[in-house]
Amino acid sequence: MSDYLDNYGVVDARREKRTKRILYSLLTIAVVGGTLWFFLRNYREEARVKEFLATLQRQDYKAAYGMWGCTDATPCRDYKYDQFLRDWGPQSDAGNAAAIQRSKVKSCDKGIIQILQIKGQDVNLYVDRGTLVIGFAPWPVCNPRIRV
Repeated sequence: MSDYLDNYGVVDARREKRTKRILYSLLTIAVVGGTLWFFLRNYREEARVKEFLATLQRQDYKAAYGMWGCTDATPCRDYKYDQFLRDWGPQSDAGNAAAIQRSKVKSCDKGIIQILQIKGQDVNLYVDRGTLVIGFAPWPVCNPRIRV
């Protein structure tokens, strides 16, 4: 009879220890996953802006224009290549692409707004999450009532 009582509660203690271990593991995964999501949620879009600025720095304006979803085959109706060069080309304020500073990033539902500092002025670029197409942001902050 003493053998029976020696193991009394051992199974319950093991179950309790296993349950605690599982709960702590799930909590750790949730915290680490949430932290990673928070800091990396805009990674692709911010990398696209970096790529755009690097393309400007290499003076590959056709490729940079393509990042706006515009090509020679399908030019943008409202943003022609000559206007793009006036905005981003060598004679523009953004002509020295190395001097362009990336500032704040504002996360929207369907994209981000990346604020660039060009010769002391803010330029708001919008990057669509789905297509990674760059464009000028029509507003300075994300408007929750407007779905782009």
